[in-house]
Amino acid sequence: MSVTVRVPAKVNVQLAVGGARPDGYHDLANVFLAVGLYDEITVTPAGELRVTCSGPDAAQVPLDRTNLAARAALTLAGRRGLDAAVHIHIAKDIPVAGGMAGGSADGAGALVACDRLWGTRASREELLDICAELGSDVPFSLVGGAALGTGRGERLETLEVGGSFHWVFAMAGRGLSTPAVFREFDRLAEGLPVPGPVASQDLLDALAKGDAAALAAAVSNDLQPAALSLFPELAGTLAAGRSAGALAALVSGSGPTTAFLASDAAAAERIAGSLAASGTCRTARVAPSPAPGATVL
Repeated sequence: MSVTVRVPAKVNVQLAVGGARPDGYHDLANVFLAVGLYDEITVTPAGELRVTCSGPDAAQVPLDRTNLAARAALTLAGRRGLDAAVHIHIAKDIPVAGGMAGGSADGAGALVACDRLWGTRASREELLDICAELGSDVPFSLVGGAALGTGRGERLETLEVGGSFHWVFAMAGRGLSTPAVFREFDRLAEGLPVPGPVASQDLLDALAKGDAAALAAAVSNDLQPAALSLFPELAGTLAAGRSAGALAALVSGSGPTTAFLASDAAAAERIAGSLAASGTCRTARVAPSPAPGATVL
């Protein structure tokens, strides 16, 4: 018997970052939107815990117990007094180290798959608690749709979305470390006042109305200057997407994937084609939003 769970990527349509906390984290107002790029996590009983991965960038995925999918299995097993003797296979389609929460998605997917495989019947509250223990973005990978994340991003408030939004994601030629981007944010902010993070009401209203033009006017990412500082070539990708007709262009999360909001599905395909031909990115993908969270197939 095996269980397969599909989990979505995310884009941060707003990422407001406060100053560094004593614990090293930052308070966030993080508006997540799940998008239709997915990893699939398959969990099968095995003699011992083992992780394998296939798909784009699979060679960059750690296969030891630092992988969030492995950590999810170990955490649930530990809480239930079980042996985490499973083979976890990750069919990877979300960019690796791309700012789209692919590793977090794998953690959420493995958690849901193990819960179903082992019949542990964990409550949604317990699953979300384990997700928060695993990482700041993991709870949203479980929930999907749209949500406002506060604290370090793990406390979620579900948001209404009044329609579909069409995105293009340009994949960079190399990855960026999220901790490194936050360190650069702190360096750039040194000596400057850093306001407390607050969600934009204009942005929340645009999501609720399904208004792409209004959403484009409201998107923001406080980590974008830090990502551009570490990866200056991304400025060329952002410019290429704007020139191709994107309503908005921004770095997704900590990057280096860049996200472009299109007016409709046809415009998204045109923008993706222009970006792929621009020489400023490795590849470009279209994806609608919102998308459902972790789903057993």
